[in-house]
Amino acid sequence: MDLNQQPTEPAPPPTPAAQPTPDAPDQETMAAIRRRRLEKLGGPASSPSASPKPPTGERSTASAAPTTAIASSSKSADQITRESETVNRPKINISPAAPPQPTTATPPPRKQTPKEESIEDYTNRMLENVFRVTVDPSRTADSFGHKLTFLEGLSGELAADLSNLKLSLERVEEAIMEAATAFPLDKPLLDYLLPCWKRVARALKTLRGPVPQKEEVLKEARRLCFSNCIFAVTMPELFGREPNVHHDTLVPYLLRDVEAENGLCMDFFTEAVSRLDDDDSIKPLFTKAMVDISTRLSTLSMNDNYKPYVNALLTYSRFPPLLDGLAENGRFQMAQSAPGIEKHTLLGPFFRISPLQPEVTAVYFSGPRTMDKGRIATSQSALQMTLTAHQSDLRTIINAFIRASAKTKNRVLDWFAYIMNANHKRRAIQVDPKEVSSDGFMVNVTVILDYLCEPFMDTTFSKVGRIDINYFRRNPRLDIKEETKLNADQSESDAFYATRVDGESNFITEVFFLALASHHYGSEATNSKMKTLDKDIKYMEKQLAAIEAERPKLAHRPDQIRLLEQAVQRHTSYLEKAMALKFAIEGVLLDQKMQSRSLQFMRYVAVWLLRVASQSDYTPDKSLRLPLSAAQPEAFSCLPEYALQDIVDNLKFLFRYVPQVILSAVGDEMIALSVTFLESSEYIRNPYLKSSLVSLLFQGTWPIYHLKKGVLADVMTNTKFANDYLLHAIMKFYIECESTGAHTQFYDKFNIRYEIFQIIKCIWVNDVYKQQLTQSSKSNRSFFVRFVNLLMNDATYVLDEGLSKFPKIHELQEKLKGNLSQQDREKAEEELKNVEQQATSYMQLVNETVGMMKLFTNTLSEAFTMPEIVQRLAGMLDYNLDILTGPKSKTLKVDNAENYSFNPKTLLPEIIDIYLNLGSSAAFIDAVASDGRSYKPDTMRSAGTILRAKHLKEADELAAWATLCKKFETAKELFDRAEVDFDDAPAEFEDPIMGILMTDPVILPSKAIVDRSTITQHLLSDPKDPYTRQPMTIDDVIPDTKLKEQIEEWKRERVAAARQKTADEMDTTE
Repeated sequence: MDLNQQPTEPAPPPTPAAQPTPDAPDQETMAAIRRRRLEKLGGPASSPSASPKPPTGERSTASAAPTTAIASSSKSADQITRESETVNRPKINISPAAPPQPTTATPPPRKQTPKEESIEDYTNRMLENVFRVTVDPSRTADSFGHKLTFLEGLSGELAADLSNLKLSLERVEEAIMEAATAFPLDKPLLDYLLPCWKRVARALKTLRGPVPQKEEVLKEARRLCFSNCIFAVTMPELFGREPNVHHDTLVPYLLRDVEAENGLCMDFFTEAVSRLDDDDSIKPLFTKAMVDISTRLSTLSMNDNYKPYVNALLTYSRFPPLLDGLAENGRFQMAQSAPGIEKHTLLGPFFRISPLQPEVTAVYFSGPRTMDKGRIATSQSALQMTLTAHQSDLRTIINAFIRASAKTKNRVLDWFAYIMNANHKRRAIQVDPKEVSSDGFMVNVTVILDYLCEPFMDTTFSKVGRIDINYFRRNPRLDIKEETKLNADQSESDAFYATRVDGESNFITEVFFLALASHHYGSEATNSKMKTLDKDIKYMEKQLAAIEAERPKLAHRPDQIRLLEQAVQRHTSYLEKAMALKFAIEGVLLDQKMQSRSLQFMRYVAVWLLRVASQSDYTPDKSLRLPLSAAQPEAFSCLPEYALQDIVDNLKFLFRYVPQVILSAVGDEMIALSVTFLESSEYIRNPYLKSSLVSLLFQGTWPIYHLKKGVLADVMTNTKFANDYLLHAIMKFYIECESTGAHTQFYDKFNIRYEIFQIIKCIWVNDVYKQQLTQSSKSNRSFFVRFVNLLMNDATYVLDEGLSKFPKIHELQEKLKGNLSQQDREKAEEELKNVEQQATSYMQLVNETVGMMKLFTNTLSEAFTMPEIVQRLAGMLDYNLDILTGPKSKTLKVDNAENYSFNPKTLLPEIIDIYLNLGSSAAFIDAVASDGRSYKPDTMRSAGTILRAKHLKEADELAAWATLCKKFETAKELFDRAEVDFDDAPAEFEDPIMGILMTDPVILPSKAIVDRSTITQHLLSDPKDPYTRQPMTIDDVIPDTKLKEQIEEWKRERVAAARQKTADEMDTTE
C-alpha cells in the first residue's frame, strides 16, 4: 500500500482459515520483545492490550500478525462510517467557513475568535501530519494537503470500540505498526519512517510557547518514531519482513545529505547518542553502517562520487560516542599487509582517496605526451584544490577521534604507527608496489600528522622541550630496530634500547615521532619515486625512439611491422602512465601550503636534534658552542638516521622545486644544523648524509627572485655563528671527504668539493673569513697544509683529465667529417658523446678549482709557499702552463669548445694570476726554477705573447709577468751552476717510495725508513702508514739521526769532489 494514497476500496475480510506467515514469530513472543525494547528505549510500552478491547474479547490482528494487518478488519469503510455516525463521533471540519451573506439591513459582523483546538484534535492532526495516516475514511489529505493513508484495521477497531475516529497517543503505536506493515516489501521501511521522524522533529522545533500537552504529544511521537526506526533495521520480523541486507541498514541514509527528506538528520544522531546507554544495539548498528561505508569506499577513487562517504564520517565526528564505537570495532585496526591497510581497515579507504590513484591521474593528465606546460599547471592546480579539500575533511575527522576519548586517541595513534611499521620497504632501493601502501595514501597520512603537530609548533620553539628523547625506550609504538642509526651499529643500538625507561610518553612526543616517520616513509619516499619516474620516462622515450627507428627497415615485412606496432603500443602505454603519475606527484608535492607546514615541522626537528646532540636547551636565539663534546650522547647516536635525513631531503626538495616557501620561513637553525654536524662530523656515520649537509648549504646559494646569492647567503655571510664556525667546518669536510669509505669516494669528492667552492665564493665578500683563513694557516699549520695539498691534488688531476680529453674529441670530430659507414658513424658518435660528457664534467671542476686557488693565493700567498707545499704547487702550475701555451696546445683545438666549459682565454689568465700572487716569494721562484720536468723559459715567454696578442691582461699585469719570468730565468741559471750530481747515491740513502736522495730520513711505525717530505706528502692525502695501512700521524715518526749524518757526510764529500773537479778544469783551461 502506498502510504501517500487513500485506498480506493477496503480490503476483503479475512477467511476464518487464514494463518500467520510460517516464518513470523507468534504474536505473544513479538509483543514481549517489542515491549522490552520500548521499555529500554524510554517511556511505557503502549500496546493493544493497554487499550479498550472489542466487545467480542478478540484482539485485532493488526498487532498479532503484522503481515495481515490491513486484511484483518471485518468492516468495510462504509460500515465504519455508519457506526461512527451512530455513536455521534465529533468531527473536525477543516474546510474554511462560508463567508457571511451581505445584507443592507444589518451592520457588518464582528470578527469572530477562532474556536480553540482541543488537545484531542491537535493530537489527531499532528499524528496525521507526521505519519501521513488517518483512521477517518473521509479524510484524504492532512492540513497541508499531503495525501493520507487510511488505516483500515485500526479504524475498524476504533469503530468497534465505539471510539472517535481519531489518532491518539494510546493507539499511535498500532497506527505505526499497521502503516509500516502495509509499506511495500520491495522498499526499505526506513524510507517511510525517516521522513516521519524528520516531520516530528521539525514540529517540535516550531512549537511556539510553553504548551506542555502539545509538547508531550510530539515528544512521544518522536520517541516511538525513533524506536521503530531502530526496530526497522534490527528487527524487521517485527513488521512481518524477512531480513534483507539491502534494507536493514543505515548506509543509504547516511550517504544522503542530512537535510534530505530521507536522510539521517542531526536530530536523529543526537537522539541515537542520547539512548546509547539504554539500548546496546544502537552503537553496533551505527558502527556496522560505517564499516559498510568504509568497505564500499575502498572500491572507489577520486574520480567517483566519494564525497557522501566522507560526509558520513564527518557527521559521525560530531558525536564522540559514535567514534568510540568505531575505534572499538575490530575493523579499526586489523592485522593487514601494507597494501591491505588502506582497503581493509576502517579509516584506510578514507585516506586512500587521492589524485595519485592511477585511474585519477589518467583523467587529470589525459594525453600527457602532448600536454603543454600551461595545461599541466592548470590540471595540477585543480588537483591541489580537490586534494586540499579532502585533506581538510580528514583533518577534521582525525581531530575528532583524538578528542573523543583517551582510549580512542590511543587507537588512532596505534593505527598510524601500524602504517609506519608495515611500510619500511617503501625506502628500499627497489620498491614492489604490491608490498607497500600507495603513495596517495601515505602522503595523506603525512599531511594529517603534520596538521596534528601544528598546535605545538610555535615560532619561538617554546614547546620543543616537551619532545621526550626517551620515547624509543618506553615501549614505543614505532619499530626502529632495523633502521640504520645515526652513529651506532645494531649491537650498540640493541643494548641501548634494551634498558627501558618508566613512564608514558606525552601526546606531543607521540605525534612528533609519528610525523617524523611519516615523512620518511610517506612524502620523502614519494619524492624519491618522482626522481625514479624521471629516469624511467627518459629511458622509455629512448627505447620508443629506437623502436621507431627500425620501422623503415621493416617496410616490406608485415609480420614484423605488426610486432613493432605492438611494442610501440606497449611502450607508449607505459610511458603515458609514468608521465601522468609524475605530473600528478608534482601537483601533490608542489602544494605550497603543504610544504610550508612540512618546513615548519622540519625546523622543529632540526632544533630538537641540536638540543639532543649538544645536550643543551638550544633554540635559534641562543648560542651553540662547537665542536660538540667528544663524548657523544647515546640517545643521539641511536636515533634512526632518517631523523636527520628527512630534514635534508625535505629542504633540498624545497630549494629545487618550491623555493618561495623558504624565503620567509627558513631560520638560523638550518645553518646551525649543517655547520654543527660538518664540524663535529664524527657524530654522523653515513658519509652521504654528511655530504648532503654541504649540498644543503650549496643549494642555499642558488639565485632566487631578488636574492642573487640565494636564500642562505645573508645568514652564512653575516651571522655570528656562521662567522665563527662555517669556514673551518667546510674546510674540515673538504679534507674528510677524501676518504669516505664508499666505493665511489674518489669521484664523489669532486662533487662535494665543487659545492664547497661555491659556498666559499658566496661568503668571501666578508673579510672575516679571509682573516680566519690566514689565522688557520698560522695556528693550525698541519690542518691548512693538508687542505692546500688536497686542493693541489684535485687541480692536478682534473686539469690533467680534462685537458687530455680534447685531443680525443678533436680526433673524433675530424673522423666524423669524413665518409663513414652508418655503423662506424654511430659508433664514433657514441664514443664522442661519452668523451664530451667527461670533458665537460672535468672542465667544470677545473674552472672551480683554479678559481679557488686564485682566491686563496691572493689572500695569503705566504701560506702557499710553505716547504711542504711550494714544490708541488710550482710543478703543477708549470705542467699545465706548458699544456696551454706550449707545442701541445695545438691538440686542444676543438669545435665549440665553450660547450665543454673550456675557455682557454679564461683559464690561462687565472693560472697566470696564481703565478703573480706568489711571485713575491723567493721560495716559489726557486721551486719553479728547479722544476726540471715542466719549467721552460720559452713556455713562459710564449704565455706572455698570447696574453698580449689576445688582450687577456692589462699592461701593468703584462709587465709584472715579464719581470717574474726574468726572475725564473735568473734563478734557473744559479740553480744549474750549483747543481751537483747525486745520482749514484748508495741505495740505503735513497727514499724507497720516491727514489730520491733523502735529506731528513725518519723511521715509520712499520720500521720502514723514508724521507720526511715523502711521508708528509703521503699523510696529507692518506693518514695511514704506507706499508702496514695502520693509522698514523707525522708525530709518530722517529728521526733517524745516524743515517742523516751519514747522508750529509756523503753529500759533503760529493760536493768537495765536484769543486775540485771544477777547479782542475779551470787550471787546465788557463
